[in-house]
Amino acid sequence: MAGIEGQKIINLPYTSSTPSSANNMITLKTHKISFFAQIFCRVLVTGAAVAATWIILTSKQTVVIFGMTVDARYSYSSAFKFFAYVNLIVSGFTALSCFLLIIIGNKAFTTKKYFCLFLHDLNMTTLLMAACAAATSFGMIGQHGNEHAGWMPICDHFHKYCGRVSISIALSYFSVVLYLILTIMSAYSSR
Repeated sequence: MAGIEGQKIINLPYTSSTPSSANNMITLKTHKISFFAQIFCRVLVTGAAVAATWIILTSKQTVVIFGMTVDARYSYSSAFKFFAYVNLIVSGFTALSCFLLIIIGNKAFTTKKYFCLFLHDLNMTTLLMAACAAATSFGMIGQHGNEHAGWMPICDHFHKYCGRVSISIALSYFSVVLYLILTIMSAYSSR
């Protein structure tokens, strides 16, 4: 093909196998996988936190011990109340962050927005860990008692209540692990 002033013009076909486009496709594919993994983890955290909240809020049992009626409820413990409220807050904020992540989409996210998401995930992880630690420590006292303080274990009398509280705490620890993964993913994306 003749070009301007007798020069030959060589038309090279555009292929997607050039190194820069291959790197862009890998980056785009990695970004999409990360985006959908974040959505999936946030949905799982929301479900686990809602389930943990529901289980702890509905945990109650009444038993008769030595002719006295005694009941156990989450509201009798400030640690369990803190645990229930934190799980409720975390489930709400996680659902909101998932909704915003879907609305904004994976293309509109910049490193600054991922940094804000990282701060959100870090705060939720810390708050959830504090609630799990408080509930676990109070649950261990209920399970084993404290001889030095003269507190007797109650779980030998309240099997159903202690079992439900244990399930709730386990679900919340599952949420902590997922939030730790989300925090690492957000930190990696914000760099």
